Amino acid sequence: MPKVQSYLYLAVAIIAEVIATSALKASDGFTQLLPSVVVLIGYGVAFFFLSLTLRTMPVGIAYAIWSGIGIVLVSAIGWIAYGQRLDLPTFVGLGLIIAGVLVVNLLSKSVTH
Repeated sequence: MPKVQSYLYLAVAIIAEVIATSALKASDGFTQLLPSVVVLIGYGVAFFFLSLTLRTMPVGIAYAIWSGIGIVLVSAIGWIAYGQRLDLPTFVGLGLIIAGVLVVNLLSKSVTH
């Protein structure tokens, strides 16, 4: 599988996971049908595409990208959609997460991907 395809699969997995996690809040403890269905389908799609990614990408690299980008996107959605406040330390921390994902993905020579 070409490297571009691995990143495409990972992007789909991340987007599906972010949608599912955002719907998890709206599901109100799985008491709301539509958001609950979105959660189940979203996580199913996310893990399926993550499994395709792991055919060619090392699990540590894939998980660093998945979790880092997911944290930042879910935080942004919480801020925009749910009015959750993000203060300066939160933005600094999210910036450090992004920097960490970039360092692992772009600069690390310890794992070939």
